[in-house]
Amino acid sequence: AALKWASGVFYCPEKLEGLGQYRSRETQRNSSIQSRLKSTVQSYLEGVSAGLEQLRSAAQEVQSVCQDLGAARWALLDSADRFQGLQQMRALMAEHVQLASVVQVLPQLFSVHEVFSHTLQLLRGQHLLEAHAELMMMEHLRDDILSQLHLRGLSSAQATVLSYFGGLQELNESLAKQLWDIVGSSLQLVREDPVLFVTAVRIIEREEKIDDTLLLEATFLPPGRPKGWRQKFYHVLQETITGAHFRAARVDAEGPGLARHLAALQKDIVSELRVVKDLMVQCVPAHYNILGVCTATYHQALTSHLQDILREDLDKQALFLLLEWALHVYHSPEMMGHPDLLPEVDVSALGPLMSPELVELTERKYVVKVKASVLVWMQRTLEVEFKEWFREEEPETDHQGFFQSALPVIVMQMLNENIQVASLITDSLQQKVYNMALEELEAFLGRLREALVQCGKEHQKDRTIPKYYVSYLLAMLNNNLALSSSVSSLHPDTAHREVPTSLRAALDRTQKKACQLLLEELLLDLQPLCLQLPSRKWLSGSQLVSSMCEVIDKYAKDFSRVKKPVFTLLLMESELLVASQYLRALMQKKMVCKSEEERGQLCDCLLQDATQLRELFCGLGLDRSQQSLEAVFALRELICLKDPALLSLEVLGFITKYPDVSDEHISTLLDLRGDVSKEVRHMVLEMMAQHPQVLPESYRPIFSTILVPAPELPFCLRKGKCA
Repeated sequence: AALKWASGVFYCPEKLEGLGQYRSRETQRNSSIQSRLKSTVQSYLEGVSAGLEQLRSAAQEVQSVCQDLGAARWALLDSADRFQGLQQMRALMAEHVQLASVVQVLPQLFSVHEVFSHTLQLLRGQHLLEAHAELMMMEHLRDDILSQLHLRGLSSAQATVLSYFGGLQELNESLAKQLWDIVGSSLQLVREDPVLFVTAVRIIEREEKIDDTLLLEATFLPPGRPKGWRQKFYHVLQETITGAHFRAARVDAEGPGLARHLAALQKDIVSELRVVKDLMVQCVPAHYNILGVCTATYHQALTSHLQDILREDLDKQALFLLLEWALHVYHSPEMMGHPDLLPEVDVSALGPLMSPELVELTERKYVVKVKASVLVWMQRTLEVEFKEWFREEEPETDHQGFFQSALPVIVMQMLNENIQVASLITDSLQQKVYNMALEELEAFLGRLREALVQCGKEHQKDRTIPKYYVSYLLAMLNNNLALSSSVSSLHPDTAHREVPTSLRAALDRTQKKACQLLLEELLLDLQPLCLQLPSRKWLSGSQLVSSMCEVIDKYAKDFSRVKKPVFTLLLMESELLVASQYLRALMQKKMVCKSEEERGQLCDCLLQDATQLRELFCGLGLDRSQQSLEAVFALRELICLKDPALLSLEVLGFITKYPDVSDEHISTLLDLRGDVSKEVRHMVLEMMAQHPQVLPESYRPIFSTILVPAPELPFCLRKGKCA
């Protein structure tokens, strides 16, 4: 590196002039470095020399100490025999110390029983602090003696000491009894004179400190320790609260008695918690958390108390009271949310008064009780309604003149009230009661139909009973319509007021049953007239259909006392009944046209009757498109056809329009004509077989309800007596 530097500096000739300066400067630097090196080496050498000198001195001192120790060892060996006497002196000294200690406590020991008597007098005079001070002094004396005996291994003497201090146990029990009596009356004492309660708390705290000290030392634990009086304080306070309110022999589980009991609990708990918050808290140390302890005690005791009550067989009123009280009243400003208790009293962290499972179970019990009550009320309502059907007067009417009764109002009011009452508790209970209400309403409709059937049977036995049979059936139709329109209002949610399918079906069945009974009544009046069809008397001009129209018009006037949807339905069903009965009468094979003239008369009668009936129903408000009498007009065309060879085409059109017509129906109609040959009949029936018909969904059957009499079989054997 030096050569590289020198070649770089003296590469140029002009720099050779400074060679002397570089040489002198480097010489000075070398001299300086050498002088520093010499100085450093010299200082190291001097330090090594000093260290060697110190090691030499220490070795001499160690040798001197070893010699002194050896001399001391020989001196001790020479004096060993003399230490035997010192051991005896040490034992005497220890005995002297013990005796001196005993002498010091002898006055206290001799006065123990006197102190016991004095302490007992203080306790009887309720001078608790002084009595406790003397009691602590005696306990300290006893425990000190026992501790000394324990340390010296004199366990056998402990029994003597315990026997001598046996009165302490009685004093402790007497003091403890007074303390727990005071704690048990603490709510009353803090209002009247808190001195005794404060004294009891001070004594309890003294004992807690003694317990803590002894437990920390952990060398000797005197008998009866730890006393744990603070925990006993909590226990007595909790037992006092529980015993005062929640351990009655038996709570009256009936509605009024239970309501009074819950109201008393509400009043007492709020009053006592106010005393704890305003007065007792000031009488105890803060770490007692006395308000929190009392609040938790009331809460837990109430939880157990309500569970005990719920084990009884409660009625619906009692179950409702418990649910309302636990879920609403308990947290309301009238109880735990009282302004005088907030914000210190907070039961939200203690959990619900009734667990969700218990609430669910109680709600189910409540629904069962309500269901039983609703069933009884509905049964009574139905019995009253059934009796009213047999009254000697018509049912009541509304402002429009429609027949009705109080049945739907009573039923809906009963169900709605129960649903509204349940809404005061929880949404889930309201939904349960709503579901139950729909089930009971559906069952009620079933029983109502049975009652209608029973009434119909009574009427069949004697048509004069009930007197206003038709009127009450019409009233039931209006009642059913009222129930149908009111059911949706029961739903708790106004946005989802759909009637369940099963209930809608039950309402429809009830309506159909009432309509069926009405139509059966109409049929009973029409049948005598229909039996006269067809006949030659009828062909010659009879007022038969006019009489039928009078019967129909009479019933139509009765039907007008029912509201329009059902009135229209009754008209349609009545018209269908009349048409089917008219067609059934024609197909009973009572008459066969003997000539073309009779067929003409038959066609004229059919046209006249069908027209008269159609005009009647049109006048009553039933449109032609809704009538089934058009089948009579179509049947007339079959009979009026003059050329039997064209019957196949006519029948094809007929069965296309009325697909429920059968071969037997057509065959009977052909018989009625009286001029159809076997070949034509066979051709017509074969054509029908080639063109099977399917019933449209919207088609109202008419011929399928008409039964044709079976043909008579020819009897081939000769008449005569059997062999």
